[in-house]
Amino acid sequence: MINWLNKIMPNVISMGWGGDYGWWQSIYQTLFMTFFSALIGGLIGLIFAIILVLTDNDGILPNRPVFWLADKIISVFRAVPFIILLFVISPFTHLLIGTTLGATAALVPLSLSVAPFYARQIQVVLKAVDPGKIEASQALGANNWDLLVIYMKESLPEMIRVSTVTLISLIGLTAMAGAIGSGGLGNTVVTFGQQSKYDVVWVGTILLLLLIFGIQAIGDWWAKHSNHAV
Repeated sequence: MINWLNKIMPNVISMGWGGDYGWWQSIYQTLFMTFFSALIGGLIGLIFAIILVLTDNDGILPNRPVFWLADKIISVFRAVPFIILLFVISPFTHLLIGTTLGATAALVPLSLSVAPFYARQIQVVLKAVDPGKIEASQALGANNWDLLVIYMKESLPEMIRVSTVTLISLIGLTAMAGAIGSGGLGNTVVTFGQQSKYDVVWVGTILLLLLIFGIQAIGDWWAKHSNHAV
């Protein structure tokens, strides 16, 4: 069996499982970048989405200047292609992390790229909440915090769905983050593909697809069950 694998996937076997350039390191770097940038960027995006919804003209705390500023910040960062953002904010990344290389440094551009993308999706989801429910809650004496909870509860299934889409998009961005030496499966596929080591390319691609399908399956299951709970 080992001889057969060595014959059809020599480069996959030579990479090995451990070490700084092994398969586990590539998988770990992808998971590390995806999880922490989703956590940081998702939180930033959620905050901006809430600000946009609440301060809009038909929101519960209308404030045109605040809405305009938040909207423009999101629009600007949303418009910058990720590969360009990597280099534009490299001085800020170096100031914050102390380096522009590696998976940790990649968290900065990844988070700043996913935040506006996520903010726009959550904004749409929150805006879709039935205004009648908000008005009825206000009539019953609900305060602003109570209304925010209602917004979140009513939109939970859709928030899970757009979060799933964001995570899957983020995995694609981790591959481009290889431009700053972040590592990860995407970087492994690109690097070995340029060297015509296609057995590594195929295995790396399959692992990425399994990760994406896993996230999609979990997201669909969670959204379905949360919809029953709401």
